[in-house]
Amino acid sequence: MKKWAMSLIVTMVAAWFGGLICSAEAGMTARQIMEMVDARDDGDNMTADQEMILIDKNGHKRIRRMKAFSKDKGKDTLKLMFFMEPADVRGTGFLTYDYYLGERDDDQWLYLPELKKVKRIASSDKSSAFMGSDFSYADMTKRVVAEWNYKLLKTMDIGGKSCWLIEATPVNDEVEDRYGYEKSVLFVRQDIFMVVRGVNWCKEGGEIKYLENVTIEQIDGVWVSTQTKAKTTRNGRVMHQTIFNQRNTRFGQDIKEEFFSTRQLEKGL
Repeated sequence: MKKWAMSLIVTMVAAWFGGLICSAEAGMTARQIMEMVDARDDGDNMTADQEMILIDKNGHKRIRRMKAFSKDKGKDTLKLMFFMEPADVRGTGFLTYDYYLGERDDDQWLYLPELKKVKRIASSDKSSAFMGSDFSYADMTKRVVAEWNYKLLKTMDIGGKSCWLIEATPVNDEVEDRYGYEKSVLFVRQDIFMVVRGVNWCKEGGEIKYLENVTIEQIDGVWVSTQTKAKTTRNGRVMHQTIFNQRNTRFGQDIKEEFFSTRQLEKGL
């Protein structure tokens, strides 16, 4: 067979398979897309250095540095974070048991060294700001897919990558109160099923929160956001901003399940 003919056949087959993939993606419901987002590999036994830059409406900055750990326990995820700098937050620890199913609320504890006390975060407090940032305590866990209703709005390119825009609304008042959001619009990258942007309409205060995974890297085969920016606006004005950087991300580390405990919170690193 002549080379040009073989090349034509290969091109036609590739186009045919590509068409099948596009057709399959085009036929997915918003709920199915979010199930794929939830099922994507996010790594296990992770350690990382993190930095949180808090910027007020006048442009004044505060920088906090942390050490983070996470481990899967079945479908649940255990997370532990220690604040290392500056001195006024050093020793503060944050522990989360992120449950895969929505049958029980995620458990969260905050250790405050000046009080030498572990405080359990109540469900009624999870919509409040985490350590003065634009992230709430609820934002620090994965959303349970079944707790939201979804609607596929459209597709658009973000940074040269095709994304689905999906509207998410809480299934009931309890979920709305926990997150503090009436509605979210999520931008899901089609090639890796990862949320790269989010817009959240707050239930109270007329505020809107914007989140964007600015830098995404593949580390040990896992797509990881190494820089996330968030901002809170009211009436179109920026009230506060947070820049969240993650460095030295490593997976497959030797971390014991017993490490993720309130005793370790009190003990520190």
